[in-house]
Amino acid sequence: MCCYRMLLGVLLVVSVSTAGAEDPETARTGILADPLDFSQPPTLPKIDAPTDQQIQESIDHGVTFLLSVQNPNGSWGSPTQTKGLNIYAPVPGAHHAFRAGTTSLCIAALVENESGNKEVSATLERAEKWLLKHIGSLRRATGDAMYNVWGHAYSIQALVRLRARSSNDTDKVKQIDDLIHKQFEMLTRYESVDGGWGYYDFRYQARKPTSSSISFVNGTVLIAFAEARDAGIEPPKKIVDRAIAAINRQRKRDFSYLYGEYLNRQPMRGINRPGGSLGRTQCCNAALRAWRDDTITDNVVKNWLYRLYVRNGWLDIGRKRPIPHESWMQVAGYFYYFGHYYAAVSLEQLPESDQGPYKPLLAKLMLDRQEKNGSWWDYPLYNYHQQYGTAFALLTLKRCQ
Repeated sequence: MCCYRMLLGVLLVVSVSTAGAEDPETARTGILADPLDFSQPPTLPKIDAPTDQQIQESIDHGVTFLLSVQNPNGSWGSPTQTKGLNIYAPVPGAHHAFRAGTTSLCIAALVENESGNKEVSATLERAEKWLLKHIGSLRRATGDAMYNVWGHAYSIQALVRLRARSSNDTDKVKQIDDLIHKQFEMLTRYESVDGGWGYYDFRYQARKPTSSSISFVNGTVLIAFAEARDAGIEPPKKIVDRAIAAINRQRKRDFSYLYGEYLNRQPMRGINRPGGSLGRTQCCNAALRAWRDDTITDNVVKNWLYRLYVRNGWLDIGRKRPIPHESWMQVAGYFYYFGHYYAAVSLEQLPESDQGPYKPLLAKLMLDRQEKNGSWWDYPLYNYHQQYGTAFALLTLKRCQ
């Protein structure tokens, strides 16, 4: 009996290895590749699609929330609502970064939803003054904490929108252009030695960061760079090329992505499986496509939009959990609205004639999760979470209209 079992085991290993012999990932792990067929679009589920009026009412409620929680100085967010479970955030630099990133996202969301609303316009004027005054001085908090990369990236997106909003003001446009170039310089300074960016450097804390290149941070920066490029402001080509290469080193055969390059020898660890990658796959695919990677086809985008909806539980079950990565597949709550925003960016990259069937999927997820006060939030992060979550959701819904 023992020999019989051994023989069955050998036959099983041989059959798995032979079945996937042409696939390097299968050959390396002994696990068959993801069965997704990217040559075809998915068959979408039938849902009770939100109406245009429902989407607009949800947006209006979210905008009202953001207006109500703006700080007197024009920014959003603060290092309050402290608790024993807050993530590592050395003061004051980490909170300068959180506030800059949160404020930038709120500006981007409100510019896209201004629509002649005088109250929104007045709010944006205060926010613009704060951003133009403070973003140029943003730096890393400590040798090991570099949350400032988020502030640099999202401020570029905010500044691009403010630039378009003030297109007739030559002096303002020049000031904004100078600040965008300043963010390019900062992101060049804080680029990892591996290419791309990380937000921790637990290796050597060198002047040139030795942080591991993190896939979704690279995607975030590259999308911001692409928006600047499309506005006529070219980011440094060498830095772009190195970030693209870093993302591709973390890309798997099924267009999911490693969390970071430091996990490249653990490709089947939960956090690196498709369920663990669900919140960052959209960002990385959108970034590569924005930089004209033709392997990110329409069907790749469509299949991952479908997967985000039908497998949403992998992200949703981590939403609002207070400990990062405590959920299944090591998903952290703060990936929820981040992932859906970049899914909306991916959606916008499809031909306009193909976008329609996918918009209700994203819109329904957002409308079902809006809080009674009009906000959205996914992870209790001091007093930044409702603000950045609402901004992400508003940017998502805008692309679903």
